[in-house]
Amino acid sequence: MGKKRAKKTKPWTKRRIRRLKRSDGLTMKLVTSFTMDSVVESTASRHPKRVALRLYRDDESAVTFGELKQAKDAIGLYLIDHGFEKGDKIALIGESCPTWLVAYFGLTSIGCIAVPVLPDFSAKEMGQILEHSGAKGVIVNAKHFEKVIPFVRENPDGLFRMEDLFHIPHPISAELANKEQFSWAPGRDIRRRKIDGKSMAVRAKRLCGENDIASIIYTSGTTGSSKAVMLTHKNLVWNADISSDVYIHLKPGNRVLSLLPISHVYEFTVGQLLELLCGCEIVYLGKAPAPSILLPALKEVRPHVVMTVPLLIEKVYRSSVLPALKGNPKMAKWQSFGPTRRLIARVAGRKLKVNFGGKIRFFGIGGAPLDLEVESFLADASFPYSIGYGLTETSPLIAGGLPNRHYVGTIGKLVEHLDVKIDNPDPETGVGEILVKGPSVMVGYYKNDELNREAFTDDGYFRTGDLGHLDRRGRLSIKGRTKTMILGSGGENIYPELIEALINNLEYVTESLVIPEQGGLAALIKIDLDSFAEKMALNVNDAKVEAIKYVTKIRDDVNKELAVFSRIRTAELQEEPFDRTPTQKIKRFLYSRLKDGSDQT
Repeated sequence: MGKKRAKKTKPWTKRRIRRLKRSDGLTMKLVTSFTMDSVVESTASRHPKRVALRLYRDDESAVTFGELKQAKDAIGLYLIDHGFEKGDKIALIGESCPTWLVAYFGLTSIGCIAVPVLPDFSAKEMGQILEHSGAKGVIVNAKHFEKVIPFVRENPDGLFRMEDLFHIPHPISAELANKEQFSWAPGRDIRRRKIDGKSMAVRAKRLCGENDIASIIYTSGTTGSSKAVMLTHKNLVWNADISSDVYIHLKPGNRVLSLLPISHVYEFTVGQLLELLCGCEIVYLGKAPAPSILLPALKEVRPHVVMTVPLLIEKVYRSSVLPALKGNPKMAKWQSFGPTRRLIARVAGRKLKVNFGGKIRFFGIGGAPLDLEVESFLADASFPYSIGYGLTETSPLIAGGLPNRHYVGTIGKLVEHLDVKIDNPDPETGVGEILVKGPSVMVGYYKNDELNREAFTDDGYFRTGDLGHLDRRGRLSIKGRTKTMILGSGGENIYPELIEALINNLEYVTESLVIPEQGGLAALIKIDLDSFAEKMALNVNDAKVEAIKYVTKIRDDVNKELAVFSRIRTAELQEEPFDRTPTQKIKRFLYSRLKDGSDQT
């Protein structure tokens, strides 16, 4: 008799999963439990041979869903073999790539906690994060290795190379002095660990639970205070799963071009977990999305999905779309008439879709507010954009909208099962702080009881710090931040973001910042000096002098549209680009003014 065939496991189809019952009243759509292990297991059962992850222009980097499952299991077993316990922290430092995500699933599947670190952090910041988190290991790429050498000296058995997922053991690790040595250091491939029945039984006892911490994410906020956000498996996976057929309709095999760092929760949940659950193929750009790299990638990959921050589409609009719309006098005249404006926008929108590869079905925008003029164009152009709102502390999505169902100026539908309310709303405007409670809200801030007390209300709602408004249909709109709101001399609420939106829509303005100063408001305005000089037929030095005059004119023009209490007192030319967070929000705290009106920086 021949060998007995192994019983084929049934795939976890949507229909089969929907039959599963939970005691908490939540519905599972594409996973059998809200854990990272289930994300891989459930999806691999449906699409074992489909490509899940790959690097742009690197076919050898491709990882199928079946290979992702095998690597996840092997990594978990390797870590158990080498003494890593449930709750041990392992930092991930490097640009987005397949091995980043493979490592994440491997370590979290056995209850270890991932500490994703934004690669742009300095060596000092990384050292502080590694120390504060109590990390036992670090998975780092060669580019950033030298930033973690002090950590490796103290933890020589906890070094892993991200490029090939090799464990670099002691004493080799302790002797590495630079990234070149690290790149070539011998080690053991943690994906090659043998998998058998006995070892899998050991692994089964270590599997992660829904309420275990999956990630501790260190934010780099606009206020300057970095906080360690503890997110559970349930927080992250539920947020992706609940959104998988509400805000986005994807098919297995749809391609995603990943541009943002996975270490940021917006990209991780909405740009990775959600798409993997749908059976999509994620292609990592692997480099900063400069136009010279991004445009060829869009044409080659032809993505169905792109997740980005507002700054990218705003740059495209101002550099490519706006000159074409305003450069032709006849076109400018037609722009003032609604029907012809929309017709022109749709023509421009079709060209924009071609530039994005021609297949784009979902262009997700999040992480910061989108300029209202840009959004109005995208809506008129029927471009398939969607705006999402959320925070790291909410895993992140709180509200979002479907492409081609836009209400310009609002975010859209609240995530199901999230309890969102407006605290202490203004009697006239209805604007107040957005509070949220639900399955995707963080456990709290790591090692910071005082901040946790401040972050939650007595009845358990998380204070977002964002000011918003809910209309009669439950659509959410964002008005600003409680910490950036400026109190006028007569007690009026001034939202600097709304003033900045007016300034940013003016010709040659690339970005602006409105801040309080003694006696009123100041506007720091950055001008595209090259375009300004070209238009004025001036050299750069002369253009700078004229730009200072132009900034003063901007102040006068904008003040005509503002209430008296929110008018700008002084306007200054900002010569250097503003410092920004990884999601491209300006770090406002760097530009705050002292009481004497001088720069704090």
